[in-house]
Amino acid sequence: MEGSDDYATMDFNIQNVSDQVCVQPDLRPFHPSVAGFFYQVPDLICDNKLNWIAVENGTFWITPEAKKLYGEIKCQFAAVIRKQGNDNLTVTGKREAMTQDIMSAPSDFFKVSCLSANKTRYVNVHATVTYNSTKHKIEMKNTKMMGLNVLMLGFDSVSRMTWLRKLPKSRHYFRNILGGIELEGYNIVGDGTPQALLPLLTGMTESELPESRRGHPNATVVDGHPWIWKDFESAGYITQWAEDMAYIGTFNLRMMGFTHQPVHHYMRPYYLVAEKLYNHNKPYCLGSLPRHKIMLDWVRDSFMQYQQKLKFIFGFHSEYSHGNPNNLQWADVDLLSLLEFLNDHHYLNNTILIQMSDHGSRFADIRETFQGKLEERLPYFALRFPSWFKVKYQDIYENFLSNAKRLTTPFDIHETFHDILDLTRTDQINLSQISTRGISLFRPIPAERTCSEAGIEPHWCACLKWTEISVDFPHIIITVTKVIDFINKHTSHFRSRCSELYLLKIKDAFKFGIDHDVLKYKGSVDEDGRLPQFGDFKQNVNEIYQVTFVTIPGNGTFEASVNHTSSGEFVVNGRQISRINKYGHHADCIVELAPHLRPYCYCQ
Repeated sequence: MEGSDDYATMDFNIQNVSDQVCVQPDLRPFHPSVAGFFYQVPDLICDNKLNWIAVENGTFWITPEAKKLYGEIKCQFAAVIRKQGNDNLTVTGKREAMTQDIMSAPSDFFKVSCLSANKTRYVNVHATVTYNSTKHKIEMKNTKMMGLNVLMLGFDSVSRMTWLRKLPKSRHYFRNILGGIELEGYNIVGDGTPQALLPLLTGMTESELPESRRGHPNATVVDGHPWIWKDFESAGYITQWAEDMAYIGTFNLRMMGFTHQPVHHYMRPYYLVAEKLYNHNKPYCLGSLPRHKIMLDWVRDSFMQYQQKLKFIFGFHSEYSHGNPNNLQWADVDLLSLLEFLNDHHYLNNTILIQMSDHGSRFADIRETFQGKLEERLPYFALRFPSWFKVKYQDIYENFLSNAKRLTTPFDIHETFHDILDLTRTDQINLSQISTRGISLFRPIPAERTCSEAGIEPHWCACLKWTEISVDFPHIIITVTKVIDFINKHTSHFRSRCSELYLLKIKDAFKFGIDHDVLKYKGSVDEDGRLPQFGDFKQNVNEIYQVTFVTIPGNGTFEASVNHTSSGEFVVNGRQISRINKYGHHADCIVELAPHLRPYCYCQ
């Protein structure tokens, strides 16, 4: 009674339905309806001429390869810093000559210009993390803290399914070697990156925060928002925030940006300068380096520079996946290398590692499909804890494992950050008040939690839901008939022992599917992602009917779920049929011959 071939035709299934009110669709990364949108892109090959300058851990030097190719090389460098009070301007410092083989970087970002003996020139901007004595004196101030680094690495517009498709090597290492755990019920709460990152980083939606949209009355910069990195800094952490594509920055395109630098190490000034050089380089490259690797190396340098200090680091990379998610595969091997480096050097022994995205694809063609609509709402989010964590914090870890399959949101991640800083917080979750919008992943999230209680509007809710329907509905009659035919077919080889079953009555019937607001949602009317626009959704969508019925002889009571496909077929799967009343000795005649048929056999 396997039915695996039929089962493979389902757009979603209810195999994991338990007592949860929210049941997430069980999507497949290469379902036929979406498989055609994904393909292998050619490898990203940058300039064959190696970068003349290498950087690491706050230092830089002329590479031996460059010296071998070009002979004597003379270089000058100058610091690149953020212009005080302006999030969109940089200042270039005084030029200095390289006078030693290995030089200390003048700041996190710096320009280098070199001239070789044969008059070949090299110009580039580089990034590292420089030692800062003021920051280095910061001490851990709260003994109630877990005392763990937080490293969050994100890619824009990547659903959980697309992460599986395009980052297989790093995901395998994250899950199978490091033991990372994916949040299977992580659901967005709004449209676009700001509506994902603001709840995560502030615990609030954009409309709940002070007005910061450009051109709106009384708009202000976002400095005053309750950023979680402020809490980490107050607790003694080094803070770091990196986002590429500075020209459309999450808090800078529509919003007023920051007057004061928001974190200790802020990568926006680097990209303001680097983006001006992009047209002089191969696409997605800066010199001989892929641009994603520069950000990953910047994260690496922070661990090397501040080995003994707690760190809150968030790196968010957009340009590969913002438009075409297929380009994301370019980052897979380098992301794997970073994870291996952090693990091999034991940096992960005191680090909570998070890999995430803000939402699935919003603009690609896949969004016009049923699965694509669901994937937009279900981005990738996963966490990994040090191996000792599950022993020291056993109850917390068990809560987390349970919550990994529950409905979760960016609001919950924000609360989890607060728990990392203080597990003894007085705002303990009262499980009788499940309307609490944000619940830490370290505390029990009730199975009864609904999208409304989690702060998710209906058109963003990817939970499947039950709708009770009449037992006289024609599709229900067909459904029950198909299930009984399925059972009788499997007992037919033992008809001399097992009676053929017939319908006595249908007790109840439900339809299981996605909320129509999800299907009809087209996008946001406004550029701020606050006002939804609805339309028609013409694609046929699979439905699941669940029926409870009684058969004779024997009065066997069965519960079965049947997939009604978009082509009109009713697909029965043996794994979705349950006998829900006792059959006692009714099947004794089949015990030795076919014990697996006992629930379905009424002995002659």
